[in-house]
Amino acid sequence: MENWGESLNFMNTLGIRLQQARKAAGLSLRALSDLVDLSHAAIKKYEDGVVYPSSDVLIRLARALKVRVDFFFRPIKVNLENVKFRKRKKLKGKSEEAIKFAVINQIERRLELENLYPSSPVPQFEIPANLPQKIHNLEEIESIAQKLRAHWKLGLAPIHDLIDAFENQGIRVFIIDTDEEYFDGLSTVINSQPFIVVSSKWPGDRQRFNLAHEFAHYILSGRLSSKLDEEQACNRFAGAFLFPQEVVFQTVGKQRRAIEWQELLSFKEQFQLSMSAICYRLKDLKVIQESYYTTLMIRYRQKGWHRKEPGLEMPSEKAHTFNQMLFHALGEEYIGESKAAELLSCSLMQLKALRQVQSPHASSHKRC
Repeated sequence: MENWGESLNFMNTLGIRLQQARKAAGLSLRALSDLVDLSHAAIKKYEDGVVYPSSDVLIRLARALKVRVDFFFRPIKVNLENVKFRKRKKLKGKSEEAIKFAVINQIERRLELENLYPSSPVPQFEIPANLPQKIHNLEEIESIAQKLRAHWKLGLAPIHDLIDAFENQGIRVFIIDTDEEYFDGLSTVINSQPFIVVSSKWPGDRQRFNLAHEFAHYILSGRLSSKLDEEQACNRFAGAFLFPQEVVFQTVGKQRRAIEWQELLSFKEQFQLSMSAICYRLKDLKVIQESYYTTLMIRYRQKGWHRKEPGLEMPSEKAHTFNQMLFHALGEEYIGESKAAELLSCSLMQLKALRQVQSPHASSHKRC
């Protein structure tokens, strides 16, 4: 009976993994069946754990879904219910599912790698004790941002690597490769710790705002008065965290009748925030009047800057932690090459090329 139970669990895991990979690829049962020359009914039985596929079929499925075969056997570590998905209304359900499963895949690999260390390589995130328990107006959010920056010893200078600043505090950050224009990011809590995910699609200024916004959902959770809108509150926090009030007053002034586009472009380059986010920040702090802000935004859209702002595009943030942790573990022999390749979702040959730090011209092997 015990072996039968283990067999059932094994088949259930494989079925869940197969469904995850299919949805992550954005494929219906019929679309996948066409790719692997099987009936959609057969694939449904695999997903339901009723029938176990042969090794030949598993290889065909893995190739069609662009995953390693061992992905199908990885134990389930993160439940779908753990991920609190935040999206814009136009995001289609099919795209949402693909992003959600891609997120879970990244989170599971990260947690598996961390658990292979003798002791956790990630600090435990702790919310500072001096934050207010209840927030009654948006202005109070300014002090929360200030206290967090002080607690993290960030000073008032621009934060040039926001992901590293978060990771150093134990906030795990992931970047998802997607062309979906209606996905900005999401946040979730696993084992009482915050996880943040943002899209790779956006330029660095927008990406950084999304990172701070998603973190705000975690830090403001349970603190907001019922009268406050959560999205507005998170936007206020993001602005305050990335462009502190004191710095705004020093660089822009406490009150302005008008502001030049060239000034906004200069602030954008210095603080790595979009010109539109900076304008909104100035309105929030009453540096400019709301009527003038409205006029600015009308002109902004007339110039087509809501599609692409002027100046050099801010480089996207990079998530380095997973690879750094993996090669650290490999060097210290916490893991072997086979496990490292599995966690990187690449072949052993690709991993060996990575370990040799070969230039792109020196090797024809595709990078992980």
